[in-house]
Amino acid sequence: MSTIITVEGMSCEQCEQTVEEVLQDVSGVTDVPVDRKSEQASVEGEVEVTALVEAVEDAGYTAHA
Repeated sequence: MSTIITVEGMSCEQCEQTVEEVLQDVSGVTDVPVDRKSEQASVEGEVEVTALVEAVEDAGYTAHA
């Protein structure tokens, strides 16, 4: 299953990496390419959208599906 979430506030490569890392830590995520230019993360795996949004927001960014 693929879920795309919008992530606002990423301004550099480190931001992109941080978001990718916190999303990979969510149980059920198998892959998660993040693109700061399009402000999107494409999450692969069986996972609830709310868990993804919470993980990103806990890292200091704004997220929504």
